[in-house]
Amino acid sequence: MIITRATLADVPRLVRFRRDAATWLAPLGTDQWSTPFPEEHIAASVLAGEVFLIRESADSEAAATVTLDHAIDPELWDLWTPEERAEPALYVHKLTVDRRYAGRDLGGQILDWAGDRAARQGARWLRLDAWTTNASLHRYYLRHGFQHVRTTTDPNEVSGWLAQRPARLTQHRFDDRGI
Repeated sequence: MIITRATLADVPRLVRFRRDAATWLAPLGTDQWSTPFPEEHIAASVLAGEVFLIRESADSEAAATVTLDHAIDPELWDLWTPEERAEPALYVHKLTVDRRYAGRDLGGQILDWAGDRAARQGARWLRLDAWTTNASLHRYYLRHGFQHVRTTTDPNEVSGWLAQRPARLTQHRFDDRGI
């Protein structure tokens, strides 16, 4: 599989990733991603070079996507301590795998790639936030080496489960030479 940076032409596919994930999650009892994410926010991340697509080949449809950046979600800024905010880290956002690729641990492989990329950029941590009430997702991240940092008690914060794992070089199976 290869990893490429998303372009503005990919925004409709990125929107569909999120919509498809919400549709899949709803019968599982979570409202995660049920509110449409503004396309202009997705486009801004694409223009910043932070959104990646994972494909089987250069001309195949995207199998997964992830946003990887140095920015803490502004709504979650105060959930990280000043000491944590001062540590170099990369943040995983919007990791989504097309259901056709479910059961292959593609998400785990993407997390390994992201941790490798973070280490190569000098980051100490690979961090993320997850939907506060999605316990299955929390267990998934814990199985992939993340340590729970804290969960907000603010009932208005829907994505306030924070986790991190050390950034480390790994042997991932992706061709990312083009980025």
